[in-house]
Amino acid sequence: MTEAVIVIALLLVAVSATAAVAVRDPVRQSLVLAVLGVVLAVLFTVLQAPDVALSQLAVGSALTPLLLMLTVRKVRRRGQRGRGGPAARRGRESGR
Repeated sequence: MTEAVIVIALLLVAVSATAAVAVRDPVRQSLVLAVLGVVLAVLFTVLQAPDVALSQLAVGSALTPLLLMLTVRKVRRRGQRGRGGPAARRGRESGR
């Protein structure tokens, strides 16, 4: 029984890790990374390591995806500001 649960948890880890690599959008990647963190926490719980599972749940499924999403948001804002700012408008108006 326990071997079957471990195999299922390992398969879920493999599927979610593959999905995290296959997804191209950074926001979706961070969401899949959060799911991977939860699945890893379940695997650690099944393997009777509850302290590691709690750490994984806090860091791997909450903190890291949150930091990635905030970083993507900031980079996208900075990119929009650079394209549509006053200097870009002046360049278009003068014909450059």
